[in-house]
Amino acid sequence: MKRVLSIAVVLVALTSASTAVADDGAGPFGVTVAAGAGAGSARVGVLLPADRVSRPAGGHFCTASVVRAPYRNLLVTAAHCLDGRGELVFVPGYRNGRAPYGVWKVKRRFLPRGWVAGRREDSDVVFAVVAPRGGKGVEDVVGGYRLATGTATGATAVTLTGYPDSRETPISCTNKPTAHSPTQQRIECPGFAGGTSGSPWVNGDGQVVGILGGHDEGGTTPDVSFSVVLGSEVERLYREAAGDP
Repeated sequence: MKRVLSIAVVLVALTSASTAVADDGAGPFGVTVAAGAGAGSARVGVLLPADRVSRPAGGHFCTASVVRAPYRNLLVTAAHCLDGRGELVFVPGYRNGRAPYGVWKVKRRFLPRGWVAGRREDSDVVFAVVAPRGGKGVEDVVGGYRLATGTATGATAVTLTGYPDSRETPISCTNKPTAHSPTQQRIECPGFAGGTSGSPWVNGDGQVVGILGGHDEGGTTPDVSFSVVLGSEVERLYREAAGDP
């Protein structure tokens, strides 16, 4: 889980930022705002223990998002969010205790070998298959982002959308990532405190090019977040997960 020393900065960032929301456009770089309830943010949601479905407020612990796959059933998040946990559900577009697009049971997880073998921070990405509802996959209901591997860090700005543990609505921020190391990227966006692990980094083409996690499980302050550079290990894992019905 992203470990931070304080969550007070979340409130500061949101009260001092522009009133524009994420769906209105990128806005100024490095400013965190309340994420709008549009089509893009519907693809992002919270992970929740299955026994908290009837009382979700205050129970969510990480963020995940829907990525395109042949069976239209695939999520991506940080590996440290799903490692060793019991039965979980995904609630896309979660707001104030409500599940506008339903509650989806996580039925299978695909952890990379580097994470299973030694919790390598360069392998902090996981895919999860969710069970269908009413004959439909989650992607049929909310759509999905394309996953992009091999993208140069900082080639374009990206937008992060996630759910801090302290909030019941998502936040969003756009900025340009920079290299932390050859295998890790970092971004400056205030307010991304505990609970935002797994938040997708989405470029202007609607591609996920990062997942909040990696170094220090996403960072030790709310102002700077990290992601694995999505490379061949993630690509192989995606292909395996995407083939699971």
